[in-house]
Amino acid sequence: MLKHLAIYISNQENKNRLLNKITSGELIKELFHLNGGVFSEIALNKFIEEEMRHGHFDVQTITKNSLINSSEGERKKALLSHILSQNPDYIILDNVFDSLDIKSQSEIRNKLIQLSDELLIVQITTRKRDILPFIKERFVLKDSKLLRLDITKNFKKTSENFIGNIPNPYKLKNKNFNTLVKLKNVSVSYGERPILKDISWEIKPNEFWQLIGPNGSGKSTILTLISGDNPKGFLQDMTLFGMKKGSGETVWDIKKHIGFFSSEMLRGFKRSDTIENMIISGFLDSIGLYKCPTDVQIGIAQEWLHVLNMFQLKDESFQSLSNGHKRLVLIARAMVKHPPLLILDEPTNGLDDNDSELLSKLINKISEETNTAIIYVSHRKELHISPNYIYKLFPNKTGSIGKILKTN
Repeated sequence: MLKHLAIYISNQENKNRLLNKITSGELIKELFHLNGGVFSEIALNKFIEEEMRHGHFDVQTITKNSLINSSEGERKKALLSHILSQNPDYIILDNVFDSLDIKSQSEIRNKLIQLSDELLIVQITTRKRDILPFIKERFVLKDSKLLRLDITKNFKKTSENFIGNIPNPYKLKNKNFNTLVKLKNVSVSYGERPILKDISWEIKPNEFWQLIGPNGSGKSTILTLISGDNPKGFLQDMTLFGMKKGSGETVWDIKKHIGFFSSEMLRGFKRSDTIENMIISGFLDSIGLYKCPTDVQIGIAQEWLHVLNMFQLKDESFQSLSNGHKRLVLIARAMVKHPPLLILDEPTNGLDDNDSELLSKLINKISEETNTAIIYVSHRKELHISPNYIYKLFPNKTGSIGKILKTN
């Protein structure tokens, strides 16, 4: 009898090909005559694309909302319910816990434990810590074959290191701020739905913050207030980069002080720019180069490539990189002008253990060697990232409240 099994993979693995090999029975021949369901970001993206193209949705959340307008946790719960409604013989779980808060992780884990008595579960994961406790058959994929996994060993410990120091700012005389962001008793509601209640938060240069809170607690709302994208900010007591909100500033007056990276930026990203041009485009605030860069800009971009140990790849296509190395490049792109504030929204989401460690080291290096403040948004504690401060949101009927927590 086939038992539940886990396949631990790296980001180098072609996920589409792996899923096809499993569902076709090529990799696990016992599945050939069985009816299976695929719980994957790939499957979820297909449903979202259908929503966008045709204006209707086949997968609904518990609140009857579309996937596009739902949180990641709501999306995953809806997809799981949709798959189970098809009465599958087995289900493939692909990085099931990505983008979920602790509560949602626990809910889905408990649901899967219950389901393990009724149907076969095949788990694909890039993080060892995510392997479900009831799965004892654990494998790695090598040369299209499943080999037993030694859980105490890494795939291949990365020997990659960053070289030298982070390049100097493009313009050495950047404006200095005593305080970058100051929110004072900020409250936000949408209709009759309260989101935030009396949020007070002050961020100074070179501070390293982690912003945490459950799905739907208002983390994204706070980020849009800080970036100037949220019109609700005009009714609040906020000062952003020395500008009182509502004093005549534009969104671009605010955004020029912020570097931004989100794992969502890679969703559907198809451009074929070179790696060097991708970094240079950060000077021009564009995706792709539409203006001729200066020699100074090219020089700084090449310095970043040396730091990333990727200079020899500068003329290669950005699309040729692994997900982890794409993120290194995009964070370098966000940092070329040394913005006063760098916002990193779930930067390690979907990465394997080695790439997550590598990205974490770059984030720490930026914190240690520059004056840029960092807001790192993540549901999980990453082993290699150590913020100076944690700002946590606690959901409440009148809106989430915020509290500064100790980091140790």
